[in-house]
Amino acid sequence: MAAKSLMIQGTCSDAGKSILTAAFCRILKQDGFKVAPFKSQNMALNSYVTLDGREIARAQVVQAQAACLEPDIRMSPILLKPSSHTKSQIVLNGLPVEGMTWQQYMEFKPKAFEVVKESYDSLASEYGVVVLEGAGSPAEINLNHDDIVNMGMARYANAPVLLVGDIDRGGVFASFVGTYELLCDWEREHLAGYLINKFRGDASLLKEALDVTEERTGKTVLGTIPWVYDLGLPEEDAVRPKKTSSDTELDIAIIGLNHLSNYTDFDAFDVEEDVSLRLVRKVEDLRDPDCIIIPGSKTTVSDLEFLKNNGMAQAILNFAAAGGSLIGICGGFQMLGKKIYDHNCLESDHKEFSAFGLLDIDTSMAASKTLSRTRAKYNPKGYNVSGYEIHHGKTRIGDCEVILESDGKALGVTKKNVWGTYLHGIFDNDQFRRDFLNDLRRNQGLGEIQKVSPYDLEPAFEKLAKTVRENVDMEKIYKIMGLS
Repeated sequence: MAAKSLMIQGTCSDAGKSILTAAFCRILKQDGFKVAPFKSQNMALNSYVTLDGREIARAQVVQAQAACLEPDIRMSPILLKPSSHTKSQIVLNGLPVEGMTWQQYMEFKPKAFEVVKESYDSLASEYGVVVLEGAGSPAEINLNHDDIVNMGMARYANAPVLLVGDIDRGGVFASFVGTYELLCDWEREHLAGYLINKFRGDASLLKEALDVTEERTGKTVLGTIPWVYDLGLPEEDAVRPKKTSSDTELDIAIIGLNHLSNYTDFDAFDVEEDVSLRLVRKVEDLRDPDCIIIPGSKTTVSDLEFLKNNGMAQAILNFAAAGGSLIGICGGFQMLGKKIYDHNCLESDHKEFSAFGLLDIDTSMAASKTLSRTRAKYNPKGYNVSGYEIHHGKTRIGDCEVILESDGKALGVTKKNVWGTYLHGIFDNDQFRRDFLNDLRRNQGLGEIQKVSPYDLEPAFEKLAKTVRENVDMEKIYKIMGLS
């Protein structure tokens, strides 16, 4: 029997589609259903690696965790990773295809949709319920003629659609009515109702607006979900710190790159009380942090040039020369070396670039992409850590101390106060994160903290599911889905 389905679409980006998809996955799991998430096409620079070495959007990883599943590439068959304002790397079934302009991708889309349908059909044959997520808005009428991620996907999956609106932004009822007006007849048939998200206040005050919305569209608001504070779940393509405070003892500056990737590397710091993060894009905002981290980048070469041109590179060099703790992750690790070679012109027309020169390493950009879940030994402490690799670079290690290695392969090196690694997710390891912070504390003359705080998303999933369940009409939604 074909899986039952539910699709979460939004009136705009960041309305809460990803988080609410995770919420419904957890609720359905709690109620005994075998449920899986699905998003046909995702545009994001936050990604993860499946057990079989495929690249998947991070949002579907979180949704899989909500459903208590191992991430599966069928849940996210198309990932678009922007490399410029006009071009993206296309990742199909977890493997990079090539870089395409938007027009080139439009021509490629029919082939991509065949992959999407195969992935969905395979997932739906294995699970009793599939919760689908849309992208952007279904009212983007300039794109709807060949849509494969919103109503076009809802039609293929025969999925009822809940349209989510962000009331915190304002104009949510205009967004509901306006979206409905721009949908054609068959699209309106898929629209089952609305969800108001991120509400703060007395929900009873909304009654008049709810009535007018139903009168104008014939569709009902099925829930008003309050703003959930300090939830702590990774966001789909977040590039902003979720924890900042002037009261913490340690100040970490994350360098804001133009094509910053995998900002989720720093989510685990939310559980630590002695540290705050700042995303820094301007030299004047750098100030005097306890640590600087250069994060991952989708386009290492262009982001390196960006740092040189805006003065940030020199500020970072001055910080390191003064003994400041400097870290590079993935692309940031490559920037810490002497040279970056791009003989195949994957990222630029130039074939050789001078990097920061703080570590004795050189990196050559390769057409093939390293994608792997990795377990490595952290040599200074003698324990193992886990993470994942997503990079095109092949790095030569020179006169450096190897601090992270896996099967004889160096994945992290250091020299004095500078270190770098290819491992994304390194700070998700609780003991490593605490040891790292205690190193910073010693540098600042502060006493060590012995307590190791667990980075565990389960309480957040339970809190989210409870909040959504209490504020939406689940009985009616189950009836719409054909589950009751």
